[in-house]
Amino acid sequence: MVSASGGFTRYTPSSSLGVSTLSPAASTPASATLLDVIRGLAGSSVETVERGKTIFFPGDPAERVYLLRRGAVRLSRVYESGEEITVALLRENSLFGVLSLLTGQRSDRFYHAIAFTRVEMVTAPAASVRRAIEQDASVGLLMLQGLSSRILQTETMIETLTHRDMSSRLVSFLLVLCRDFGVPGTEGITIDLRLSHQAIAEAIGSTRVTITRLLGDLRIAGLVQIDRKKITVFDPIALSKRFS
Repeated sequence: MVSASGGFTRYTPSSSLGVSTLSPAASTPASATLLDVIRGLAGSSVETVERGKTIFFPGDPAERVYLLRRGAVRLSRVYESGEEITVALLRENSLFGVLSLLTGQRSDRFYHAIAFTRVEMVTAPAASVRRAIEQDASVGLLMLQGLSSRILQTETMIETLTHRDMSSRLVSFLLVLCRDFGVPGTEGITIDLRLSHQAIAEAIGSTRVTITRLLGDLRIAGLVQIDRKKITVFDPIALSKRFS
């Protein structure tokens, strides 16, 4: 079954595609991945969200758990001052939307989740995930490992945003992108995301004008190349040393 609205498409897997639904008595194979588990739960679906669209808002009912399969998702917090701060930029195979499993609350969305690029996710009802954890400790371990990875991504982003100097903040962000989304090539590391200056500005709390100027400085210095919104960092070590 396929449904779509506002840039959001949901596809519910059927048995004809080889995706099974875990029964209450089913056990998780030792070689199972987190993707296998979530995809096999009752009510699971494959969902796509277009770039810039919201996946969920703070305070939304925590009804589903998400595993990112393709693209990038930005998690942010909006504070009383009105400032929106990025707390994580999630890469493929990242787990998010799981705090309801820990708190037991249905309206515990603390973050604003936005599709930083066009994304594809496998999702499952929180109730199905909770039952799977209760029935099989190995599922809980897989979830804990996925959550630990998400926490590390949040810590990395927080470290990036602690730089008061915006040029250092931008460089730190580019290095994070090289690590999480970088593709090695003959010229250096190409960040496998199409990034507008506005998207970068929103991610690190800057303005489009400032980011345009700073990226121009990096390009003139021979540290980066930008082609069709894809950024190549020629030498990440040299980049980090220049602004350390």
